[in-house]
Amino acid sequence: MPATFAIPAMLTPEFVEELWYGRHPASLLLAPLGWAYRFCISSRRLAYATGLIPIQRMPGPVIVVGNLTVGGCGKTPLVIWLANFLKNSGFRPGIVSRGYGGTARHWPQQVRPDSDPGTAGDEPVLIARRTGCLVAVSSDRCAAARGLFEHAGCDVIISDDGLQHLALGRDIEIVVVDAVRRFGNGRCLPAGPLREPAKRLKKADMVVTNGLPWRGEFGMDYVARSLHFLADDTRTCELSAFAGKTVHAVAGIGFPARFFSLLRRYGLQVREHAFPDHHRFRRDDIRFNDDLPVVMTEKDAVKCFGLAGDRHWYLPIDVRMDNTFEHRFSMLLKEAIHGQETA
Repeated sequence: MPATFAIPAMLTPEFVEELWYGRHPASLLLAPLGWAYRFCISSRRLAYATGLIPIQRMPGPVIVVGNLTVGGCGKTPLVIWLANFLKNSGFRPGIVSRGYGGTARHWPQQVRPDSDPGTAGDEPVLIARRTGCLVAVSSDRCAAARGLFEHAGCDVIISDDGLQHLALGRDIEIVVVDAVRRFGNGRCLPAGPLREPAKRLKKADMVVTNGLPWRGEFGMDYVARSLHFLADDTRTCELSAFAGKTVHAVAGIGFPARFFSLLRRYGLQVREHAFPDHHRFRRDDIRFNDDLPVVMTEKDAVKCFGLAGDRHWYLPIDVRMDNTFEHRFSMLLKEAIHGQETA
């Protein structure tokens, strides 16, 4: 049973949002399909747990960052934070990803900061740009991870959005939860947004909440950096310079409302332009018939450098993790390394 789920083209994002996160009656009608999906997911997990389907162990620690719901919840910024934390701690991390939206013909595909996001996927290119780490994309995460261990000198792997890729053995599981939407109506696909039942959280090593955490969870806060000019990436501007001004805000991410809310929090007057996640932008998508500035996410910017004009900016985002998260993560990593050495 695949972990991903494609939304039929006839269903608008607004309808799906109401279906999964509102009180649309169609969710009740789809509930039996959600039960069937949940049964398939549980059976698949049991097959791996009992050894009926083999799990591939890697020669070094593997950290999986994922989520239970369809759509974005902040995994990529956390992956970037983890990679930089590991580098600063003396490790040589590598990152593996599915590379959604990529059109490369040969996999695994190595991703560099200057790789074409149309070939490798937008998130892997963003990760490579922000971390300087080796990134490999493939539908077979095991092959990608093994290649980074054996041929690239990596000593720890981070798997971006790999929670449901059960063939890849993992030493640390981190599940990211959106504080605003949580698990929607609590139903599995297609009746709700869940790729796995919410009780799956109990098996995770750490739960990170993008926003205000619940008990037992670690909070993750977004911190906006300086704006960067798309036509000249070396040119920057403080976000506060746009406070009180009206801007076109462009977001082709899993939850565009989060980006729009962030801009408003810094005092910007926002005209929203939401696009589907991994959207392939055209020039007309980001050009408007006025002189207002255009501000987009960094993930979208990696696909728009060749489309930008003289009013286009993007906003890099960092995440802030507290000391308790750092301590717990470091302890889990030490345990994983010790387990590898004694195995």
